[in-house]
Amino acid sequence: MDNSTQHSIDHVFKQLNDRANLVYKFAMLYSDYMAVKKDYGTGLLINMVEMHTLTSIQENPGITASQLSKMWDRTPGAISQTLTKLQQKKLIERKKDEGNAKTILLYATPEGERLSRAHKTYDAADVAETMQELMKNCTTQEIDDFFKVISYYIQLF
Repeated sequence: MDNSTQHSIDHVFKQLNDRANLVYKFAMLYSDYMAVKKDYGTGLLINMVEMHTLTSIQENPGITASQLSKMWDRTPGAISQTLTKLQQKKLIERKKDEGNAKTILLYATPEGERLSRAHKTYDAADVAETMQELMKNCTTQEIDDFFKVISYYIQLF
């Protein structure tokens, strides 16, 4: 391979690698952000994974762990760990299905319902604030394009 070809390959690699590194950095920072416990307005500290799982249960009373696993593309073990934490915090309850004793249905407790509603209020304000910050440097079209790209990225996975 001559120097010109190698230089072209190096240049293309640098451009692609710089973009890939942005994705990696975003993914790592967002992962850290998801792990931070927050007060969504009720005084209870809970991380984003637990919160969104609880809200899925609140919005889908009687959902099963298997259905949650598919919904969030998580392993059954990961969902089980999250459910155990939510149950220990008395935010969900598990009930046997009357028609099939092997099937366990999930329900938000009254405290879980209250926290889920507070979470929706918190997220609505947080997303609006984030969008305002983004619009200081990006157009609405650029933001829409970002979300379009993210949705395709998810499909690739």
